[in-house]
Amino acid sequence: MAEAAPQYLALPSGLLELCALLGAPRDSLRGPEQVAQKKGVKSLSSLDPEVLSVFVPPFVTKEDSQPAGVSCVTLGKTRRRSFRKKRERPKAEPSKGHPGGPRGQDPEDVGIPNGVDLLALPQLCFPGGVCVASEPKEDCVHFLVLTDVCGNRTYGVVAQYYRPLHDEYCFYNGKMRWEASGLGRSAAGCFVPFAVCVVSRFPYYNALKDCLSCLLTHLKICKDFEVDNHIKDFAAKLSLIPSPPPGPLHLILNMKPLQIVFPSRADPESPLIDLDLHLPLLRFRPEKVLQILTCLLTEQHVVFFSSSWALLTLVAECFMAYLHPLQWQHTFVPILSRHMLDFVMAPTSFLMGCHLDHFEEVSKEADGLILINIDAGSITYSNDEDVDVPDIPLLAAQTFIQRVQSLQMHHELDLAHLCASTDLNEGRACRRAWQQRLNCQIQQITLQLLVCIFREVKNHLNYEHRVFNSEEFLKTRAPGDQQFYKQVLDTYMFHAFLKARLSRRLDAFAQMDLHTQSEEDRIDGMLLSPRRPTIEKMASRKSSAPHGAHRRMVVSMPNLQDIMVPELPPRNSSLRKIHTEDCGSSHTVLDMPSKLTYTFKIPEIHFPLVGQCVQAFHADCVAQLSKAMDSLAPENSVLLARYFYLRGLVQLMQGQLLGALLDFQSLYKTDVRIFPADLVQRTVESLSAPERAQAERTPELRRLISEVMDKPEDVPKADDRVKNFELPKKHMQLDDFVKRVQESGIVKDAGIIHRLFEALTVGHQKQIDPETFKDFYNCWKEAEAEAQEVNLPFSVMEQLDKNECVYKLSSSVKTNRGVGKIAMTQKRLFLLTEGRPGYVEISTFRNIEEVRSTTVAFLLLRIPTLKIKMVSKKEVFEANLKTECDLWHLMVKEMWAGKKLADDHKDPQYVQQALTHALLMDAVVGALQSPGAIYAASKLSYFDKMKNEMPMAVPKTTSETLKHKINPSAGETFPRAIDGLLYTPGHLDPAEKVEDAHPKLWCALNEGKVVVFDASSWTVHQHCFKVGTSKLNCMVMAEQSQVWVGSEDSVIYIINVHSMSCNKQLTDHRSSVTGLVVQDRAQAPSTVYSCSADGTVLAWNASSLQVTSRFQLPGDGLSAIRLHGGRLWCCTGNSIVVVTTAGFLHQELKIGENFKEISTSFLGFQLVPEEQLWAACAGYDDIYIWSLQDLAQPPQRIHLQDCSKINCMIRVKKQQIWVGGTGLSQGRSKGKIYVIDAERKTVEKELVAHTDTVKTLCSAEDRYVLSGSGREEGKIAIWKVE
Repeated sequence: MAEAAPQYLALPSGLLELCALLGAPRDSLRGPEQVAQKKGVKSLSSLDPEVLSVFVPPFVTKEDSQPAGVSCVTLGKTRRRSFRKKRERPKAEPSKGHPGGPRGQDPEDVGIPNGVDLLALPQLCFPGGVCVASEPKEDCVHFLVLTDVCGNRTYGVVAQYYRPLHDEYCFYNGKMRWEASGLGRSAAGCFVPFAVCVVSRFPYYNALKDCLSCLLTHLKICKDFEVDNHIKDFAAKLSLIPSPPPGPLHLILNMKPLQIVFPSRADPESPLIDLDLHLPLLRFRPEKVLQILTCLLTEQHVVFFSSSWALLTLVAECFMAYLHPLQWQHTFVPILSRHMLDFVMAPTSFLMGCHLDHFEEVSKEADGLILINIDAGSITYSNDEDVDVPDIPLLAAQTFIQRVQSLQMHHELDLAHLCASTDLNEGRACRRAWQQRLNCQIQQITLQLLVCIFREVKNHLNYEHRVFNSEEFLKTRAPGDQQFYKQVLDTYMFHAFLKARLSRRLDAFAQMDLHTQSEEDRIDGMLLSPRRPTIEKMASRKSSAPHGAHRRMVVSMPNLQDIMVPELPPRNSSLRKIHTEDCGSSHTVLDMPSKLTYTFKIPEIHFPLVGQCVQAFHADCVAQLSKAMDSLAPENSVLLARYFYLRGLVQLMQGQLLGALLDFQSLYKTDVRIFPADLVQRTVESLSAPERAQAERTPELRRLISEVMDKPEDVPKADDRVKNFELPKKHMQLDDFVKRVQESGIVKDAGIIHRLFEALTVGHQKQIDPETFKDFYNCWKEAEAEAQEVNLPFSVMEQLDKNECVYKLSSSVKTNRGVGKIAMTQKRLFLLTEGRPGYVEISTFRNIEEVRSTTVAFLLLRIPTLKIKMVSKKEVFEANLKTECDLWHLMVKEMWAGKKLADDHKDPQYVQQALTHALLMDAVVGALQSPGAIYAASKLSYFDKMKNEMPMAVPKTTSETLKHKINPSAGETFPRAIDGLLYTPGHLDPAEKVEDAHPKLWCALNEGKVVVFDASSWTVHQHCFKVGTSKLNCMVMAEQSQVWVGSEDSVIYIINVHSMSCNKQLTDHRSSVTGLVVQDRAQAPSTVYSCSADGTVLAWNASSLQVTSRFQLPGDGLSAIRLHGGRLWCCTGNSIVVVTTAGFLHQELKIGENFKEISTSFLGFQLVPEEQLWAACAGYDDIYIWSLQDLAQPPQRIHLQDCSKINCMIRVKKQQIWVGGTGLSQGRSKGKIYVIDAERKTVEKELVAHTDTVKTLCSAEDRYVLSGSGREEGKIAIWKVE
């Protein structure tokens, strides 16, 4: 028999925390005159209930051969007290024996769970009091939510049933009831209510209701002295059931006659839903539902009323589910008994529930309450003057109403065409499946509502400094929505929501936001320059003008991201198909794919409940779980993880600690999201010395234990406070100015802010006073608001690309093309003519040949004039811009220079940066209002100066080979080094959406960040997500559905390419993972070989993620691994070792034998089909080539001219070797790529496109090569392979 778990290991509790039997006290029924009144319910309704028996797990220990008696306590009237505080407990009386049961011990020995107050529990179980009835009543249930002082909630389900007093077998503590209470035979015909209350840590409302229904079928026919035993067996059964982990696996318990289903949470972030979410929609019209949600979002004093105690909790819980992932932060008491009505006088926000009989009393006694009558579907206020509930935003409300109206909420309509089910459990399963689908639809609708309301909050966040610019956010709201947002922004609920956004939590809200955002919103999120309404958005706004003309849309936070905006044909037919919908693509319910669910049937539990029976039950659980796991395909890791989790829990209960740890450790390879870190830590700490020694000898557990024990105990909690943006009140040096500008949301790029600082401090001490900052900030916001108000006619919009934005409009000026306003977009200048508004194109920035600022004579005046000469036109454009001339001259020249650099370097970020410079110039001139303002603004002419002072032409070979550049660090304050690149081809996989099947480029940045690009358009497919926190060294694709990433922290992270999530980790390495290589096989699963810096090489089954073999190379410094000719080639720094896949040494190339004069090491190597080994060595600017036939022969050399460092090397098209590193170009150190012909062994090309070293290279189907640069630049260049 396995050794029992140590006493101090707190095992995870099952579904049940406590079970209690409650009823009327004996003494209250004494006296024949009380019973003789057949209709005397009124006189008896004032009876107060008490706890009769309490059952608390554990009910049996392994050492017991008989059922444990410690968990059952029979309480008399003198023992009605709270068990929450010991000092309140009077000395307990010895319990009286029960026929057929053990003697109860001192109630002090019973551990009452936190949050369960036995003094208050009777009132909640009988909220209307105990009513002795003259005739039997139907059994009924209601539901409780119990909260402890720390805010932790437990949940109760109460079933009430009636027993006749005249039953000769009714006993109170072993005595006949009329003996115990002094009642005579005249009590015949009276029925006494009892209640059974089950308390759980989980809100299993429907499941526990079904369980109690099964229990009542036994209690109503059993003798009174048998009641406790039945309840105890029932409680013991529930206490043995483990709670299912988040995911698709539900548990089934046979309670006879019903099969009870205990559902799991959809994911670790989601709430557990075991109730019918459409109940409020059956009672309230959609408009009323929105009003209630508004009351909750604005944290009012809310009281629900109903004549049904059950509906109070269920409806309140439904609204809590509607708010997810927002969470109600205040008092939540969905049931108030008649003795608790004074709770509604609380000064803080709350949500409570009362019986409808108390409606008038509550409404008169308290002011400022929102009174919600569930039965009538109505909402009233207790005092209209004190209650201010705003309307929910109009567009969100209309969309919600239409979606709710499209729901099918009547199960009978789905059953109309079906035959009647003759199997009770089959019918229940059908109903449950229908309810689950409906619940999912309702959750999607309410989540879409929240996304529609709060989607644009992210545009006003600064993640680096955790700042929310509430003032600017409110400016973007429609006037009719202002009051709603002002109240919501001050709530605790919204503050917690902001914390989650600033922590970039990928919860349900974030996922829905990504899923429903439009293409335009996605592109907006990738723009470097400040956002303005696109032509498409402008056309949409015009087409829906009657509906939303009052909306003033001002989006003020520029997101400095560099993704090229596609340039579309000028006449865009898509403008004729405008979506007026801002909150999703349709008013109907989103067609979300239904998720598969699985069930696991809990083995039968045999009674009497002695130690052997419990052990047999645990053994049956382990056996059935193991059998289910053996029948699973390795690809079904999601379900496999749930089996591992459950088997680990059961093994803990068995005392099999090492087996439990092995199962929990397997979660790393199946689904690390459900890994119970705290439980594993407690388990490791409770291991006995022999168990600990055995665990240390087990490779799978050694890493797990080291992680748990080496974890720092006092980790400082990260500062998660949310700051509201405020204008500075003190003078600012450069560093403080950078922070303030980033917080304001104007610019994030530190380099641009440095230039802005120089502009604002020209001729002054190098600090900025608060007044100057305020003037600059206001000018920026005013210009932003003006651009938002631009309203172009359709005839003009048709001439522009749909993604163009008007960033600047001049005042009305005279030009040689007519009178009008000059407009600047990111692509062109055009004249918006006056009178009948028309479009006259001036020039695209690419077509400009010269820009001059001059003056022309008009009478006695010299009028400042801007002249623009185009390449394709002889006519020069002239505009009498007067006082605006110098500013427009600076802006146009900067945009022209930015466009030229973008074309030369194939990098659209130059245009985005130039646009930001131009807009900052405008704000600087407006803020300074001085003769030197133009000179100050010229400090931002960065690209214009670069073009004039350093006319460094891109080498012709580079220009012809370079196709495009992208920036994975877009939106960051500083560039990030590209540590690794991986190209994965597209696959038409049924599991993927069409857009997900495109080829992808995976970019590994520092600190475990990965950005994914759509390689068909080079736009961001997945914004940055984390895989650990360390440097990522290598990436490889396995089995078309997995990307393996080797990290400096010795973990291999596995990313699912369909879900774009990282839920699996391989933790078998003990040192930094430095190389990954895949051996594809035609039929069998692929084998992945991984190596780490300590010389360990592991072979993995890519399907099962099991290690199939392992071996150790001598020495440290293993930095790379390749597969060639069926053998593994391993670079260890001092040598290149050739081994078989089983680890047997075949050949070795030692660097010391070839480089005796200088100490060096191998930096990297490649193998080519011509049986050659190409390698680079530290400190050398040559590539060395060995023949694989004889590695002892001296190598050939290929000299790389002007090369100072080699970082990486790849083979392309069999005939080419591309080498990346650092070299000199035009006298400067830059990132350089050498393209070598493998046959001729000559350098064919030298490519220069990075300002920092080339850190990594990867090939895209031998058609393109992608190069990633160091942290000074942080960009990726895309090269065409010839």
